[in-house]
Amino acid sequence: MKFFRTIAAVAALFSAVASVGARADEDYPSRAITLTHGFGAGGNADTIARIVADGLSRRLGKPVIVEGRPGAGGNIASDRVAKAAPDGYTLIMLTGAHAVSGAMYKTLPFDPVDDFQMISTTVFFPLVVAVKTGSRFQTLADVIKEAKAKPDTLTYSSVGVGSTQHLAGELLSSMAGIKMIHVPYKGGGGPINDLLGGQIDIMIDTLTISAPQLAAGTIHGLGVTSAKPWFSIPAVPPVAATVRDYEVRSWLGIATSKGVPAPVVERLNREVRAVLELPEVKGKLEAMGNEVRGTSREEMRTMIASEITRWKQVIGAAKIPQQ
Repeated sequence: MKFFRTIAAVAALFSAVASVGARADEDYPSRAITLTHGFGAGGNADTIARIVADGLSRRLGKPVIVEGRPGAGGNIASDRVAKAAPDGYTLIMLTGAHAVSGAMYKTLPFDPVDDFQMISTTVFFPLVVAVKTGSRFQTLADVIKEAKAKPDTLTYSSVGVGSTQHLAGELLSSMAGIKMIHVPYKGGGGPINDLLGGQIDIMIDTLTISAPQLAAGTIHGLGVTSAKPWFSIPAVPPVAATVRDYEVRSWLGIATSKGVPAPVVERLNREVRAVLELPEVKGKLEAMGNEVRGTSREEMRTMIASEITRWKQVIGAAKIPQQ
């Protein structure tokens, strides 16, 4: 009899847990949601977060407020979300820098995989290596020639130490056999403003920042970091045409804190993927040069884990110092 009472108690417990999970899904969201990111206003993460947040707000019926917490290559924002209450009201727009940091830093105040619940990727894209129009550099080969003749004189930008842009520059230097000076920013319009102002020689940045300037003729694209020409900027040659086998592609995706009830995370996955299929949202993101692609929670988690492993191999092979 005692055995059956135990079985009944366990069944009641599982039923209660399931009931709580179901109610969490039904009641969610009951208030505004914060979608944070770790970079400056007007940058790639900020721009895409606002487009996705607008669609999510309409689907969920509650405000989705975008909050920028720039610094440390996005790690300040990541640390905040890793330690946030596991209620689904604090989300983060992760970038490729999240995986880069997992490989670049010897220690982080969070685990880049296990301290988060992944929701869905949003976009994939390459970076652009560019100079100001009128620069003495007309090709990437010109940059490499001068950098070899005058080591540690040319400057290139990134959106922070440990960002994808940073590692793209370090990988380019390593593979081309040159040395350049890294100038980190907190994202936003800092790199493009300083490139146009003559404070830096080379900018490595996203299509969100680069494409409008390329179209306006204010900058000149030396290379795109995809293996082949990218659909939205076909006139810009791949870096790989000059530096064999070079390729860097980045991504953005939404995650939340570890411990958020599974029904809430599953609903967020459904809603984010539905938002990405909205014609006005997909159209805006594609017009910026992005490949729009949502994934399952498991696919995003697996991708980030594999990206960390890949970047560790790149860092080791290129002898890039860990931070």
